[in-house]
Amino acid sequence: MACLLCGLLFGGVILLGAGAAALQAKAKSTPTVESIREKEKEISQIKEQKDNLKNGLSDLQEIKKSLELQKDNLRNYVRELDGNLEKIEARIADLKAQIGVKEEEIIVAQAQLEEAREREDSQQEAMMAHIRLDYESGTPSVLDLLLQAKSLGDFLNRMDFAEKMVASDQQMWQDYQAAREYVELCKEGLELEKEILDEARESVEIEQKNLEELIEQKNRDIISYETDIGNKEKAIREYEEEIRAQEEEIKALEAAVAEERRQLIANSGSALTYDGGPFKFPLASYSRISDEYGMRMHPTLGVEQFHNGVDFAADSGTSIYAAYDGKVAAAAYSTTMGNYVMIDHGDGLSTIYMHASALYVSRGDVVARGDTIAAVGSTGRSTGPHLHFSVRLNGSYVSPWGYLSP
Repeated sequence: MACLLCGLLFGGVILLGAGAAALQAKAKSTPTVESIREKEKEISQIKEQKDNLKNGLSDLQEIKKSLELQKDNLRNYVRELDGNLEKIEARIADLKAQIGVKEEEIIVAQAQLEEAREREDSQQEAMMAHIRLDYESGTPSVLDLLLQAKSLGDFLNRMDFAEKMVASDQQMWQDYQAAREYVELCKEGLELEKEILDEARESVEIEQKNLEELIEQKNRDIISYETDIGNKEKAIREYEEEIRAQEEEIKALEAAVAEERRQLIANSGSALTYDGGPFKFPLASYSRISDEYGMRMHPTLGVEQFHNGVDFAADSGTSIYAAYDGKVAAAAYSTTMGNYVMIDHGDGLSTIYMHASALYVSRGDVVARGDTIAAVGSTGRSTGPHLHFSVRLNGSYVSPWGYLSP
Protein backbone atom coordinates (compact mmCIF):
# COMPACT_ATOMS: atom_id res chain seq x y z
CA MET A 1 0.00 0.00 0.00
CA ALA A 2 2.87 2.35 0.90
CA CYS A 3 4.40 1.74 -2.56
CA LEU A 4 1.09 2.53 -4.21
CA LEU A 5 0.83 5.83 -2.36
CA CYS A 6 4.45 6.70 -3.21
CA GLY A 7 3.66 6.14 -6.86
CA LEU A 8 0.57 8.30 -6.62
CA LEU A 9 2.59 11.03 -4.88
CA PHE A 10 4.91 11.51 -7.82
CA GLY A 11 2.42 10.64 -10.58
CA GLY A 12 1.78 13.01 -13.54
CA VAL A 13 0.52 15.94 -11.52
CA ILE A 14 -1.13 18.18 -14.07
CA LEU A 15 -2.67 15.35 -16.08
CA LEU A 16 -3.96 13.51 -13.03
CA GLY A 17 -5.59 16.53 -11.40
CA ALA A 18 -8.67 16.67 -13.62
CA GLY A 19 -8.82 12.87 -13.97
CA ALA A 20 -8.84 12.22 -10.20
CA ALA A 21 -11.58 14.77 -9.60
CA ALA A 22 -13.75 13.19 -12.27
CA LEU A 23 -13.20 9.65 -10.95
CA GLN A 24 -13.97 10.63 -7.36
CA ALA A 25 -17.16 12.32 -8.51
CA LYS A 26 -18.15 9.02 -10.14
CA ALA A 27 -18.06 7.19 -6.78
CA LYS A 28 -21.31 7.35 -4.79
CA SER A 29 -21.48 9.17 -1.45
CA THR A 30 -19.16 7.59 1.10
CA PRO A 31 -20.17 6.34 4.58
CA THR A 32 -18.85 8.71 7.22
CA VAL A 33 -17.39 7.84 10.62
CA GLU A 34 -20.71 8.97 12.08
CA SER A 35 -22.77 6.72 9.79
CA ILE A 36 -20.54 3.72 10.61
CA ARG A 37 -20.83 4.43 14.34
CA GLU A 38 -24.60 4.78 13.94
CA LYS A 39 -24.76 1.41 12.18
CA GLU A 40 -22.64 -0.15 14.98
CA LYS A 41 -25.05 1.33 17.52
CA GLU A 42 -28.00 -0.17 15.61
CA ILE A 43 -26.33 -3.60 15.65
CA SER A 44 -25.72 -3.28 19.41
CA GLN A 45 -29.43 -2.50 19.91
CA ILE A 46 -30.43 -5.45 17.70
CA LYS A 47 -28.20 -7.77 19.80
CA GLU A 48 -29.93 -6.43 22.93
CA GLN A 49 -33.33 -7.18 21.37
CA LYS A 50 -32.11 -10.71 20.62
CA ASP A 51 -31.04 -11.23 24.26
CA ASN A 52 -34.34 -9.86 25.61
CA LEU A 53 -36.42 -12.10 23.37
CA LYS A 54 -35.62 -15.35 25.22
CA ASN A 55 -35.62 -13.66 28.64
CA GLY A 56 -39.24 -12.59 28.11
CA LEU A 57 -40.65 -16.11 27.69
CA SER A 58 -43.18 -17.26 30.29
CA ASP A 59 -41.93 -19.61 33.00
CA LEU A 60 -44.64 -22.25 32.76
CA GLN A 61 -43.37 -24.33 35.69
CA GLU A 62 -43.30 -21.27 37.96
CA ILE A 63 -46.86 -20.39 36.91
CA LYS A 64 -48.04 -23.94 37.68
CA LYS A 65 -46.37 -23.89 41.11
CA SER A 66 -48.15 -20.64 41.94
CA LEU A 67 -51.50 -22.03 40.76
CA GLU A 68 -51.17 -25.13 42.97
CA LEU A 69 -51.59 -22.89 46.02
CA GLN A 70 -55.00 -21.71 44.77
CA LYS A 71 -56.62 -25.02 43.81
CA ASP A 72 -58.72 -25.28 46.97
CA ASN A 73 -60.44 -22.01 46.12
CA LEU A 74 -61.85 -22.25 42.62
CA ARG A 75 -62.66 -18.55 42.33
CA ASN A 76 -59.12 -17.47 43.25
CA TYR A 77 -57.67 -20.22 41.08
CA VAL A 78 -59.66 -19.09 38.02
CA ARG A 79 -58.77 -15.44 38.61
CA GLU A 80 -55.03 -16.15 38.95
CA LEU A 81 -54.94 -18.54 35.99
CA ASP A 82 -56.84 -16.06 33.81
CA GLY A 83 -54.32 -13.38 34.79
CA ASN A 84 -51.53 -15.63 33.53
CA LEU A 85 -53.46 -16.44 30.35
CA GLU A 86 -53.91 -12.72 29.74
CA LYS A 87 -50.16 -12.08 30.14
CA ILE A 88 -49.31 -14.89 27.72
CA GLU A 89 -51.92 -13.66 25.21
CA ALA A 90 -50.42 -10.16 25.47
CA ARG A 91 -46.93 -11.64 24.99
CA ILE A 92 -48.08 -13.51 21.88
CA ALA A 93 -49.70 -10.35 20.48
CA ASP A 94 -46.48 -8.40 21.21
CA LEU A 95 -44.33 -11.06 19.53
CA LYS A 96 -46.58 -11.07 16.46
CA ALA A 97 -46.30 -7.28 16.30
CA GLN A 98 -42.50 -7.62 16.58
CA ILE A 99 -42.54 -10.14 13.74
CA GLY A 100 -44.42 -7.67 11.54
CA VAL A 101 -41.94 -4.90 12.40
CA LYS A 102 -38.93 -7.21 11.86
CA GLU A 103 -40.21 -8.28 8.44
CA GLU A 104 -40.38 -4.62 7.43
CA GLU A 105 -36.95 -3.89 8.96
CA ILE A 106 -35.45 -6.80 7.03
CA ILE A 107 -36.75 -5.32 3.76
CA VAL A 108 -35.09 -1.99 4.71
CA ALA A 109 -31.86 -3.75 5.80
CA GLN A 110 -31.69 -5.68 2.50
CA ALA A 111 -32.12 -2.43 0.58
CA GLN A 112 -29.37 -0.79 2.68
CA LEU A 113 -27.05 -3.72 2.00
CA GLU A 114 -27.66 -3.52 -1.75
CA GLU A 115 -27.04 0.22 -1.72
CA ALA A 116 -23.84 -0.25 0.33
CA ARG A 117 -22.60 -2.91 -2.10
CA GLU A 118 -23.28 -0.64 -5.09
CA ARG A 119 -21.40 2.16 -3.32
CA GLU A 120 -18.45 -0.16 -2.61
CA ASP A 121 -18.35 -1.33 -6.25
CA SER A 122 -18.51 2.26 -7.51
CA GLN A 123 -15.68 3.41 -5.28
CA GLN A 124 -13.56 0.39 -6.13
CA GLU A 125 -14.08 1.07 -9.84
CA ALA A 126 -13.14 4.75 -9.40
CA MET A 127 -10.01 3.87 -7.43
CA MET A 128 -8.83 1.24 -9.94
CA ALA A 129 -9.40 3.62 -12.84
CA HIS A 130 -7.35 6.23 -11.01
CA ILE A 131 -4.51 3.76 -10.47
CA ARG A 132 -4.57 2.79 -14.17
CA LEU A 133 -4.48 6.47 -15.19
CA ASP A 134 -1.54 7.06 -12.89
CA TYR A 135 0.32 4.05 -14.29
CA GLU A 136 -0.31 5.02 -17.93
CA SER A 137 0.85 8.62 -17.42
CA GLY A 138 4.21 7.57 -15.93
CA THR A 139 5.79 8.56 -12.66
CA PRO A 140 8.10 11.61 -12.98
CA SER A 141 10.55 12.05 -10.11
CA VAL A 142 11.07 15.10 -7.92
CA LEU A 143 14.10 15.92 -10.15
CA ASP A 144 11.82 15.87 -13.24
CA LEU A 145 9.41 18.25 -11.51
CA LEU A 146 12.34 20.54 -10.62
CA LEU A 147 13.69 20.55 -14.19
CA GLN A 148 10.20 21.23 -15.60
CA ALA A 149 9.64 24.14 -13.24
CA LYS A 150 10.13 27.66 -14.60
CA SER A 151 11.07 28.99 -11.20
CA LEU A 152 11.43 27.96 -7.60
CA GLY A 153 7.91 29.24 -6.97
CA ASP A 154 6.61 27.11 -9.85
CA PHE A 155 8.42 24.05 -8.40
CA LEU A 156 6.92 24.65 -4.97
CA ASN A 157 3.47 25.02 -6.54
CA ARG A 158 3.92 21.73 -8.38
CA MET A 159 5.04 20.00 -5.19
CA ASP A 160 2.11 21.50 -3.28
CA PHE A 161 -0.26 20.20 -5.95
CA ALA A 162 1.38 16.76 -5.73
CA GLU A 163 0.86 16.70 -1.97
CA LYS A 164 -2.80 17.59 -2.47
CA MET A 165 -3.15 14.76 -4.96
CA VAL A 166 -1.63 12.35 -2.44
CA ALA A 167 -4.10 13.53 0.17
CA SER A 168 -6.91 13.03 -2.36
CA ASP A 169 -5.66 9.53 -3.17
CA GLN A 170 -5.40 8.67 0.50
CA GLN A 171 -8.96 9.90 1.02
CA MET A 172 -10.12 7.75 -1.90
CA TRP A 173 -8.54 4.67 -0.28
CA GLN A 174 -10.04 5.55 3.13
CA ASP A 175 -13.46 6.03 1.52
CA TYR A 176 -13.18 2.62 -0.09
CA GLN A 177 -12.25 1.03 3.25
CA ALA A 178 -15.19 2.80 4.91
CA ALA A 179 -17.52 1.52 2.18
CA ARG A 180 -16.27 -2.04 2.73
CA GLU A 181 -16.67 -1.72 6.51
CA TYR A 182 -20.21 -0.38 6.05
CA VAL A 183 -21.09 -3.32 3.78
CA GLU A 184 -19.89 -5.77 6.45
CA LEU A 185 -21.90 -3.95 9.12
CA CYS A 186 -25.00 -4.01 6.92
CA LYS A 187 -24.53 -7.76 6.37
CA GLU A 188 -24.12 -8.35 10.11
CA GLY A 189 -27.21 -6.26 10.88
CA LEU A 190 -29.29 -8.10 8.29
CA GLU A 191 -28.24 -11.52 9.63
CA LEU A 192 -29.09 -10.46 13.19
CA GLU A 193 -32.51 -9.17 12.07
CA LYS A 194 -33.18 -12.53 10.40
CA GLU A 195 -32.09 -14.40 13.54
CA ILE A 196 -34.44 -12.27 15.69
CA LEU A 197 -37.29 -12.92 13.25
CA ASP A 198 -36.69 -16.69 13.45
CA GLU A 199 -36.47 -16.56 17.25
CA ALA A 200 -39.62 -14.42 17.52
CA ARG A 201 -41.52 -16.97 15.42
CA GLU A 202 -40.13 -19.77 17.60
CA SER A 203 -41.14 -17.83 20.74
CA VAL A 204 -44.70 -17.46 19.43
CA GLU A 205 -44.88 -21.25 19.04
CA ILE A 206 -43.54 -21.77 22.58
CA GLU A 207 -45.96 -19.26 24.10
CA GLN A 208 -48.86 -20.72 22.10
CA LYS A 209 -48.04 -24.16 23.57
CA ASN A 210 -47.81 -22.61 27.06
CA LEU A 211 -51.22 -21.03 26.53
CA GLU A 212 -52.81 -24.25 25.31
CA GLU A 213 -51.28 -26.24 28.17
CA LEU A 214 -52.62 -23.80 30.78
CA ILE A 215 -56.11 -23.81 29.21
CA GLU A 216 -56.10 -27.63 29.17
CA GLN A 217 -54.97 -27.70 32.80
CA LYS A 218 -57.70 -25.21 33.73
CA ASN A 219 -60.32 -27.35 32.00
CA ARG A 220 -59.12 -30.49 33.82
CA ASP A 221 -58.96 -28.77 37.21
CA ILE A 222 -62.42 -27.15 36.94
CA ILE A 223 -63.99 -30.45 35.87
CA SER A 224 -62.09 -32.32 38.60
CA TYR A 225 -63.22 -29.79 41.21
CA GLU A 226 -66.85 -29.81 40.11
CA THR A 227 -67.16 -33.60 39.79
CA ASP A 228 -65.38 -34.46 43.04
CA ILE A 229 -67.95 -35.98 45.44
CA GLY A 230 -66.48 -34.14 48.42
CA ASN A 231 -66.79 -30.80 46.61
CA LYS A 232 -70.16 -31.45 44.95
CA GLU A 233 -72.44 -29.47 47.24
CA LYS A 234 -69.85 -26.74 47.70
CA ALA A 235 -69.29 -26.50 43.94
CA ILE A 236 -73.05 -26.23 43.23
CA ARG A 237 -73.42 -23.55 45.91
CA GLU A 238 -70.45 -21.58 44.58
CA TYR A 239 -71.76 -21.81 41.02
CA GLU A 240 -75.21 -20.55 42.03
CA GLU A 241 -73.63 -17.71 44.02
CA GLU A 242 -71.50 -16.73 41.02
CA ILE A 243 -74.51 -16.75 38.69
CA ARG A 244 -76.38 -14.51 41.15
CA ALA A 245 -73.36 -12.19 41.33
CA GLN A 246 -73.22 -12.15 37.51
CA GLU A 247 -76.94 -11.24 37.34
CA GLU A 248 -76.46 -8.45 39.89
CA GLU A 249 -73.46 -7.09 37.97
CA ILE A 250 -75.42 -7.00 34.71
CA LYS A 251 -78.49 -5.43 36.36
CA ALA A 252 -76.25 -2.72 37.86
CA LEU A 253 -74.85 -2.05 34.38
CA GLU A 254 -78.37 -1.87 32.92
CA ALA A 255 -79.39 0.56 35.67
CA ALA A 256 -76.38 2.75 34.82
CA VAL A 257 -77.32 2.62 31.12
CA ALA A 258 -80.93 3.58 31.93
CA GLU A 259 -79.76 6.52 34.04
CA GLU A 260 -77.44 7.67 31.25
CA ARG A 261 -80.31 7.42 28.78
CA ARG A 262 -82.53 9.57 31.05
CA GLN A 263 -79.76 12.17 31.24
CA LEU A 264 -79.40 12.18 27.45
CA ILE A 265 -83.12 12.68 26.97
CA ALA A 266 -83.17 15.46 29.56
CA ASN A 267 -80.20 17.23 27.95
CA SER A 268 -80.83 16.73 24.24
CA GLY A 269 -84.24 15.12 23.87
CA SER A 270 -82.84 12.01 22.14
CA ALA A 271 -81.27 8.68 23.08
CA LEU A 272 -79.93 5.51 21.46
CA THR A 273 -82.69 3.47 19.81
CA TYR A 274 -82.79 0.03 18.21
CA ASP A 275 -84.30 0.13 14.71
CA GLY A 276 -85.20 -3.57 14.56
CA GLY A 277 -82.52 -4.64 12.06
CA PRO A 278 -81.05 -8.17 12.04
CA PHE A 279 -77.94 -8.91 14.09
CA LYS A 280 -74.65 -9.78 12.45
CA PHE A 281 -73.43 -13.20 13.50
CA PRO A 282 -71.00 -12.39 16.35
CA LEU A 283 -68.11 -14.65 15.27
CA ALA A 284 -65.75 -14.80 12.31
CA SER A 285 -66.07 -18.62 12.47
CA TYR A 286 -67.02 -21.41 14.86
CA SER A 287 -66.82 -25.20 14.86
CA ARG A 288 -70.07 -26.11 16.64
CA ILE A 289 -72.74 -25.00 19.10
CA SER A 290 -71.45 -26.46 22.36
CA ASP A 291 -74.43 -25.38 24.50
CA GLU A 292 -77.88 -24.06 23.62
CA TYR A 293 -80.02 -21.36 25.23
CA GLY A 294 -82.55 -22.52 27.85
CA MET A 295 -82.84 -25.10 30.61
CA ARG A 296 -80.12 -27.74 30.51
CA MET A 297 -78.30 -30.25 32.69
CA HIS A 298 -75.00 -28.75 33.81
CA PRO A 299 -72.27 -30.90 32.20
CA THR A 300 -70.19 -31.43 35.37
CA LEU A 301 -72.35 -30.37 38.35
CA GLY A 302 -75.19 -32.66 37.29
CA VAL A 303 -77.94 -30.16 38.21
CA GLU A 304 -80.53 -28.56 35.97
CA GLN A 305 -79.68 -24.92 35.32
CA PHE A 306 -80.90 -22.15 33.06
CA HIS A 307 -78.30 -21.40 30.37
CA ASN A 308 -78.76 -17.74 29.50
CA GLY A 309 -77.07 -17.72 26.10
CA VAL A 310 -75.68 -19.77 23.23
CA ASP A 311 -72.15 -21.17 23.39
CA PHE A 312 -70.22 -21.26 20.12
CA ALA A 313 -67.02 -23.37 20.28
CA ALA A 314 -64.25 -21.62 18.33
CA ASP A 315 -60.47 -21.39 18.19
CA SER A 316 -58.72 -19.04 20.61
CA GLY A 317 -58.15 -15.66 19.01
CA THR A 318 -61.14 -15.87 16.64
CA SER A 319 -62.60 -12.39 16.08
CA ILE A 320 -65.77 -11.50 18.01
CA TYR A 321 -68.02 -8.93 16.30
CA ALA A 322 -70.52 -6.42 17.63
CA ALA A 323 -73.89 -7.89 16.67
CA TYR A 324 -75.37 -4.43 16.11
CA ASP A 325 -74.73 -0.69 16.45
CA GLY A 326 -74.53 0.48 20.03
CA LYS A 327 -72.51 1.79 22.92
CA VAL A 328 -70.20 -0.29 25.11
CA ALA A 329 -71.77 -0.46 28.58
CA ALA A 330 -68.96 -2.63 29.99
CA ALA A 331 -65.64 -4.17 28.96
CA ALA A 332 -64.35 -5.88 32.06
CA TYR A 333 -63.48 -9.14 33.86
CA SER A 334 -65.35 -11.36 36.30
CA THR A 335 -64.55 -14.88 37.53
CA THR A 336 -67.71 -16.31 35.93
CA MET A 337 -67.89 -14.35 32.66
CA GLY A 338 -64.13 -13.93 32.27
CA ASN A 339 -63.27 -11.04 29.96
CA TYR A 340 -66.63 -9.80 28.69
CA VAL A 341 -68.22 -6.99 26.69
CA MET A 342 -71.77 -5.67 27.11
CA ILE A 343 -73.24 -3.46 24.38
CA ASP A 344 -76.34 -1.30 24.78
CA HIS A 345 -78.35 -1.12 21.53
CA GLY A 346 -81.13 1.11 22.87
CA ASP A 347 -84.77 0.47 23.77
CA GLY A 348 -83.79 -1.92 26.59
CA LEU A 349 -81.89 -4.27 24.24
CA SER A 350 -78.31 -5.35 24.97
CA THR A 351 -75.88 -8.11 24.00
CA ILE A 352 -73.18 -9.76 26.11
CA TYR A 353 -70.04 -11.53 24.86
CA MET A 354 -68.23 -13.69 27.46
CA HIS A 355 -64.95 -15.62 28.05
CA ALA A 356 -62.83 -13.52 25.64
CA SER A 357 -59.05 -13.81 25.59
CA ALA A 358 -58.66 -10.11 24.75
CA LEU A 359 -60.89 -7.02 24.70
CA TYR A 360 -60.49 -4.39 21.97
CA VAL A 361 -63.06 -1.86 23.23
CA SER A 362 -63.61 0.15 26.42
CA ARG A 363 -66.65 1.35 28.31
CA GLY A 364 -68.25 4.29 26.52
CA ASP A 365 -66.99 3.37 23.03
CA VAL A 366 -69.54 3.64 20.21
CA VAL A 367 -69.44 0.56 17.95
CA ALA A 368 -71.01 -0.27 14.61
CA ARG A 369 -72.52 -3.58 13.52
CA GLY A 370 -69.62 -5.89 12.60
CA ASP A 371 -66.85 -4.06 14.47
CA THR A 372 -64.28 -6.40 16.05
CA ILE A 373 -64.69 -5.96 19.81
CA ALA A 374 -62.81 -8.95 21.30
CA ALA A 375 -61.18 -12.34 20.63
CA VAL A 376 -62.39 -15.81 21.62
CA GLY A 377 -60.79 -17.31 24.71
CA SER A 378 -61.47 -19.45 27.77
CA THR A 379 -61.38 -16.96 30.64
CA GLY A 380 -63.73 -17.17 33.62
CA ARG A 381 -65.80 -20.29 34.43
CA SER A 382 -64.99 -21.90 31.12
CA THR A 383 -63.73 -25.34 30.10
CA GLY A 384 -62.59 -24.59 26.56
CA PRO A 385 -62.32 -21.74 24.05
CA HIS A 386 -65.79 -20.49 23.08
CA LEU A 387 -68.04 -17.45 22.90
CA HIS A 388 -70.99 -17.31 25.28
CA PHE A 389 -73.40 -14.94 23.51
CA SER A 390 -76.38 -13.56 25.44
CA VAL A 391 -79.20 -11.15 24.59
CA ARG A 392 -81.17 -9.20 27.21
CA LEU A 393 -84.40 -7.29 26.65
CA ASN A 394 -85.81 -5.02 29.35
CA GLY A 395 -83.80 -6.69 32.10
CA SER A 396 -84.38 -10.34 31.15
CA TYR A 397 -82.51 -12.88 29.04
CA VAL A 398 -84.13 -13.81 25.74
CA SER A 399 -83.16 -16.34 23.08
CA PRO A 400 -80.40 -14.99 20.78
CA TRP A 401 -82.01 -16.93 17.92
CA GLY A 402 -84.80 -14.34 17.83
CA TYR A 403 -82.21 -11.84 16.53
CA LEU A 404 -79.82 -13.96 14.47
CA SER A 405 -79.72 -17.19 12.49
CA PRO A 406 -76.97 -19.85 12.45
